[in-house]
Amino acid sequence: MDKEKIERAVYLLLEGIGENPEREGLVETPARIARMYEEICGGMKEHPGCHLQKTFTAEHSDMVMEKDITFYSLCEHHLMPFFGKAHIAYIPDGKVVGISKLARTVEVFAKRLQIQERLTAEIADAVMEYLKPKGVMVLLEAEHLCMTMRGVKKPGSRTHSVALRGVFEEDSKLEQTFYMMLNKWR
Repeated sequence: MDKEKIERAVYLLLEGIGENPEREGLVETPARIARMYEEICGGMKEHPGCHLQKTFTAEHSDMVMEKDITFYSLCEHHLMPFFGKAHIAYIPDGKVVGISKLARTVEVFAKRLQIQERLTAEIADAVMEYLKPKGVMVLLEAEHLCMTMRGVKKPGSRTHSVALRGVFEEDSKLEQTFYMMLNKWR
């Protein structure tokens, strides 16, 4: 990440909106914004497989679900945040992963410029590729500030996206079990 370019861009942005980038409250803003982008876009240089490669042998093939994984991302269309919860379930095929690794995988993809639909698919595809389960289902629900604080201005509206892979695509009972488990403990 090129912090100097980000700082120059923010300086120009401040000038462009009619602000004085040299005034006391703004003089350090370009550097702060550069550090912020380094943090919130840190997934650009991180490989998702690093979190899913350490697995443990599992003799069972019952559904494993991790729900309510909070995530924050940036919409690539407006560079505005969208945030919400990710819910992931998979059917093991001889191995499982530590539950924190699912949350870390969500974070890797969320810390990139995104659209929610791609974010959902990338998480599902990474779990399939690295964990090699019989199937995976991912549901994301998020609020998009590009829709709630500008444009149509509908705060509180939530977008849901779903990705099904493997046996979840083939067996609608598994999909229904996912939704039942998701809602049962709310």
